Amino acid sequence: MGYSDTLLKGQKAIVTGASAGIGEAIARHLAAAGAAVAVNYRSDPDSAKKIVEAIQAAGGEAVAIQADVSKEDAVKAMFAQALETFGTLDILVNNAGRQNDAPFTEMTAEQWRSVIDVNLTGPFLCAQEAARLFLKQGVREGVSRAAGKIIFISSVHEVIPWAGRVNYAASKGGIEQLMKSIAQELAPSKIRVNSIAPGAIKTDINRESWEKPEAEAELLKRIPAGRVGESDDIGKAAVWLASDESDYVNGTTLFIDGGMTLYPEFADGG
Repeated sequence: MGYSDTLLKGQKAIVTGASAGIGEAIARHLAAAGAAVAVNYRSDPDSAKKIVEAIQAAGGEAVAIQADVSKEDAVKAMFAQALETFGTLDILVNNAGRQNDAPFTEMTAEQWRSVIDVNLTGPFLCAQEAARLFLKQGVREGVSRAAGKIIFISSVHEVIPWAGRVNYAASKGGIEQLMKSIAQELAPSKIRVNSIAPGAIKTDINRESWEKPEAEAELLKRIPAGRVGESDDIGKAAVWLASDESDYVNGTTLFIDGGMTLYPEFADGG
């Protein structure tokens, strides 16, 4: 996939929500760079199995692990299974997420909780479990300069408000401060914590926004780069943030959005 398969050699990773879309791309790219990958899924074992088989067919190491990341017991069980399989862990990618949209005045408390639980509480639980492990094991000499790497998959909506989706935008705004606060606290222990904030990425979940030419044209008005992103754009960035190539990067959000956060509607003076 364009880089050495030794970049992450000997490292072990968990990618949550990895049975499709961005999570799948991240799992594939980490594996191509040499990492063994736990492909987490919540309710689609067949898709997770296919990804594992594809990674193995390409010479990589992978295992599928079911867990609802919003549940503490399930998160602990997922980490226990990953450790039983791999023996250790070096990388956590918090990718699992969901939307449950409604106008603000009509949004139910359940709609609010369903998104916050997966998008914010889930990453908290997973990051906490990973950090405890990284603190215990310390730096694995010859494997990585860091004791561990935690990567959150956020969104441009950690900075861009999104009417009709206040639960989603609030969860991603929360991810920004969760990531930065964890990074600040754990940096002295050589644990690196960063985020990737995708913009518009072509996945099945938002297919109606880009599949038809007229829909894509409307979307491109918000993207100065003139194209909709691909899941591979995020996968490549995840490899870099997980590797020693980014060893001095900590507490940073990497926006991969084609310039969406440049507010292109102001390009001609607003």
